[in-house]
Amino acid sequence: MFTINRPPMYDVEAVQPMRDELVAVGCEELRSPDDVENALNVNDDKTVLVVINSVCGCAAGGARPGVALALQNEVIPDRLTTVFAGQDRDAVDKVRSMIKNYPPSSPSIALFKNGEVLHFVPRLEIEGYTYIEIAKKLKSVFNQHCSAKGPSITPEQYAQVEHAKSCGSKIPLFKN
Repeated sequence: MFTINRPPMYDVEAVQPMRDELVAVGCEELRSPDDVENALNVNDDKTVLVVINSVCGCAAGGARPGVALALQNEVIPDRLTTVFAGQDRDAVDKVRSMIKNYPPSSPSIALFKNGEVLHFVPRLEIEGYTYIEIAKKLKSVFNQHCSAKGPSITPEQYAQVEHAKSCGSKIPLFKN
């Protein structure tokens, strides 16, 4: 069904700060289809956030900082995860196969429960919006569907998070 271990599209080292930004706020990287299956297709009545990260400018200026700010909310999902479009390609394909009724988009943000999407934020609702607007929308979704105690990290830790500002046009392609 999925090809395993397709090479990344972008230079791994150049993309690392973009990965680190979401890991710093508590997201676990899902790097394979099995990781995705084990995180999202679970019937335990817990909510799972999955951020489809990207090298694009709207991920840098909107999605990642918006998610980071939203995770400072008093109520957050039970589990925080991320996959990276153009990098962990098989994992992203698996997430996208589980997001029905929406075309693939990155960046995007989905909230799952018991293997089903409760809420989806496609690129169209990220691009052109500020990170504050995105965070406000996510906080509302968290307040409606989630029950875990937030924030994901302390305000002091959040203040130290470095936001990766580069975008895809400046990221070198992966070379074997």
